[in-house]
Amino acid sequence: MNRRDFIQKATMVGPALGMMPSLYSNEAKMADKVRLGFIGVGLRGRSHLEQALFRQDVEVNAICDIDPAAINISLEQIKKSGRKAPAVYSKGEEEFLNLVKRDDLDGILIATPWQWHVPMTLAAMKAGKYAAVEVSATVTLQDSWDLVDTFEKTGSHCMILENVCYRRDVMAILKMVREGMFGEMTYAHCGYQHDLRSVKLNDGKSNGGVGVEFGEKGFSEAKWRTQHSVDRNGDIYPTHGLGPVAHWLDINRGNRFSYLTSTATKSRGLHKYIVDHGGKDHPNAKVNFKLGDIVTTVIQCHNGENIVLVHDTNSPRPYSLAFRAQGTNGIWMNDGHSIYIEGVSPKEHTAEPDKAYLDKNDHPLWAKYAKDAESAGHGGIDYFVLRGFIESIKRKTAPPIDVYDAATWSAISPLSELSIAKGSAPIEIPDFTRGKWKTNKRIFGLNDEY
Repeated sequence: MNRRDFIQKATMVGPALGMMPSLYSNEAKMADKVRLGFIGVGLRGRSHLEQALFRQDVEVNAICDIDPAAINISLEQIKKSGRKAPAVYSKGEEEFLNLVKRDDLDGILIATPWQWHVPMTLAAMKAGKYAAVEVSATVTLQDSWDLVDTFEKTGSHCMILENVCYRRDVMAILKMVREGMFGEMTYAHCGYQHDLRSVKLNDGKSNGGVGVEFGEKGFSEAKWRTQHSVDRNGDIYPTHGLGPVAHWLDINRGNRFSYLTSTATKSRGLHKYIVDHGGKDHPNAKVNFKLGDIVTTVIQCHNGENIVLVHDTNSPRPYSLAFRAQGTNGIWMNDGHSIYIEGVSPKEHTAEPDKAYLDKNDHPLWAKYAKDAESAGHGGIDYFVLRGFIESIKRKTAPPIDVYDAATWSAISPLSELSIAKGSAPIEIPDFTRGKWKTNKRIFGLNDEY
């Protein structure tokens, strides 16, 4: 196939995919309204709240947070939208247990520190509610099993809010992968490479405020997230990169993660940041950070593909999720925005800009809803991930990113810690589907619905 025929074919397939019959629909009448509760209305929770308030098919009936300032900001946010004031739960750390009991909630969105994700999600599921949980969904291996077991006992769905799965370029690549444009997939590269030093260490007043405080003296995520860098050595934030790649490779749906190995560099970045900005005599200069500056994990898949996953949050560097899709016909590399398709790209062994390919293979979801997503955070992807949760509730069906995804992707964290602790030994990755991966069908990104 020559270059012109290839691009013409790519252009024609897009509309056809968009016109596919819904694979999510059922005979039950779709709900007109979705009633939501929010547990955690800090910076991330309020971002989701803002998106919910844009939708006329959503009612916000309850919010929960132990921070009075977060509650007050959220109430003002809701008031400005012209909506009625929600019920407020703010009397203590267990208040979420009272919120989930309400009978005027269909779904509950959880955006709290990581260690609270599973207790809150389990409470929501046991109360018969749809649960949406921020990333990473779990911290321990048992957490992942608890999510799966609770779903299988109750039938209550859980969606991990991995917004990067909806990034416009990775969805275009998903479409190209499924249409065979890269040939048979053999390899993927991804990660979370993001300088978070001023998030983990700040002045206690704002993100990015120059300072070296964390814990009780820190601001926002520095209050809790930094402690994970003190206590853990592994890929502690894997899902931004791994989620999209898992869809490319049909993980849990015809394929699965088999085992992994992880390595970590020495830990230097956070200590240096403290010394540079607080001085060598600052008390935090004595803190021993366990997390290696760069953690590299290699995952072997059942069908023979490899995934390289990199975690790098303590180094001075530009942001990158380092996506790469390699198949027997060619490769796409996000860093450099380049693509090469053998027999199609104009010059042998030479990459070309990816824009024309991404434009011509725009996923039907983006082609249909790009304008609606313009006001959403993270380049529009926050609109789509919340929409996926809301639409699954309205249609009374599984969310497009389900409990097995939440359990499997998040489990890479404790498994990578274990591999490093054992001298980078291979560690088996549990099959959280208990064999259902062999027959499970794709559910993500099949058409222009959600």
